[in-house]
Amino acid sequence: MPFLGQDWRSPGWSWIKTEDGWKRCESCSQKLERENNHCNISHSIILNSEDEEIFSNEEHEYASKKRKKDHFRNDTNTQSFYREKWIYVHKESTKERHGYCTLGEAFNRLDFSSAIQDIRRFNYVVKLLQLIAKSQLTSLSGVAQKNYFNILDKIVQKVLDDHHNPRLIKDLLQDLSSTLCILIRGVGKSVLVGNINIWICRLETILTWQQQLQDLQMTKQVNNGLTLSDLPLHMLNNILYRFSDGWDIITLGQVTPTLYMLSEDRQLWKKLCQYHFAEKQFCRHLILSEKGHIEWKLMYFALQKHYPAKEQYGDTLHFCRHCSILFWKDSGHPCTAADPDSCFTPVSPQHFIDLFKF
Repeated sequence: MPFLGQDWRSPGWSWIKTEDGWKRCESCSQKLERENNHCNISHSIILNSEDEEIFSNEEHEYASKKRKKDHFRNDTNTQSFYREKWIYVHKESTKERHGYCTLGEAFNRLDFSSAIQDIRRFNYVVKLLQLIAKSQLTSLSGVAQKNYFNILDKIVQKVLDDHHNPRLIKDLLQDLSSTLCILIRGVGKSVLVGNINIWICRLETILTWQQQLQDLQMTKQVNNGLTLSDLPLHMLNNILYRFSDGWDIITLGQVTPTLYMLSEDRQLWKKLCQYHFAEKQFCRHLILSEKGHIEWKLMYFALQKHYPAKEQYGDTLHFCRHCSILFWKDSGHPCTAADPDSCFTPVSPQHFIDLFKF
């Protein structure tokens, strides 16, 4: 006997509470069907009034399908299509759930477009895009490619507008352009999803972004109030000790002669090396001066070439081991565990990519 009802594995109807009680929400397919029927009526009126056949049945059916496809495409382009900012990570099909999660779905549901506007999450998203550019570019589906370059476009425009973190984006675009050049040259040996001409156009866009960032000029702000140079030395020194990136220390040291003197402090670079690297790594790459002192500044950049530095982010994605859900901690997720906080694990950018490797 055929099963005529709704599939028991489906999530069920969507309901909304109104003043008159609970009402069922209409799905997108029902709305599209109503719009299609309306278009069919309007087209039949035109055909009857003019007494000549403007469209054949095949052309009309093609136009109807195209409208549906464009409607869904417009919806998927908007990052607010999903209200929940979490995603269930499943890697295999079961009786209750078919398919598996992809990187493109994660880009849509976790709302990375809004995440780049948060200063705590900006570096995290940039690092994630950089890792994808280095190793996962060939595994991206068409939707994932689209979302990736849409987010990248928003990041570049944000940096051009507010002038924040241009060095991070320059490094990201450099890695991305280098990877694309290698893949395009060996197009017969590697697998790139999509037309090769599309990738060439994307490479040209990346080169345009690089030129725009290269021509970026920092406007000098006129401020009659308290400035960084007016702070006492111990406060300036305390600010420098808060930095976890050596390039940020060098950049800040170029502002004034006082900051340059503080940025060359050997103790500052020693603390930075101890924060990022282990003592065993120091012994393998010792750099001594003519007087026999350890050159901690040179050692930091030498160690950085051989070992990964410790990652530090203001906010990261979290993974719930009980629910197998990936989410932003501020947004939360519907957890059923007795003690949810004990199930949460911070997810590094590399761990995020590993979750979607199948």
